[in-house]
Amino acid sequence: MSEPHADHADHAVHSLADLLRPLGWHLATAESCTGGMIAAACTDLAGSSDWFDRGFVTYSNEAKSEMLGVDSALITQDGAVSESVARAMAAGAQREAGVEAAVAVTGIAGPGGGSEAKPVGTVWFAWALPGWVWAECRHFEGDRAAVRTQTRDHALAVLVSALQAMP
Repeated sequence: MSEPHADHADHAVHSLADLLRPLGWHLATAESCTGGMIAAACTDLAGSSDWFDRGFVTYSNEAKSEMLGVDSALITQDGAVSESVARAMAAGAQREAGVEAAVAVTGIAGPGGGSEAKPVGTVWFAWALPGWVWAECRHFEGDRAAVRTQTRDHALAVLVSALQAMP
């Protein structure tokens, strides 16, 4: 049985390939709450090695610091699920992989781990393109699988939209 919303990810990945390939650009992912789902969606497409470079699964705070260069003081100050950490993850993935495009996600997929300030379903996203890093917070409903799937789909869709909007 196919995964719900798999068609959203498939469509976005095909669009990414069509946008990145002609530019000669490559993508890296930095994932916490999705555990590699974005990278997996990208590499499900045959020929993705033309434009997909690597995925960093940085589930622990230590991994965020060691692999992506996220300042541990930033994690202590703002929390792993924060705008500042998401931005640092995206910039770190872009820098460490030496790629033009990067996407990062850090969130609380549940069922536990939430708080009043950051309830289950809270996800910070960040995207990096040459000279540009931006972030967004979203709150998703549903169980762990639903939050992770919505996170994957949103991360890909926003990157596609940004690339389509480039001059």
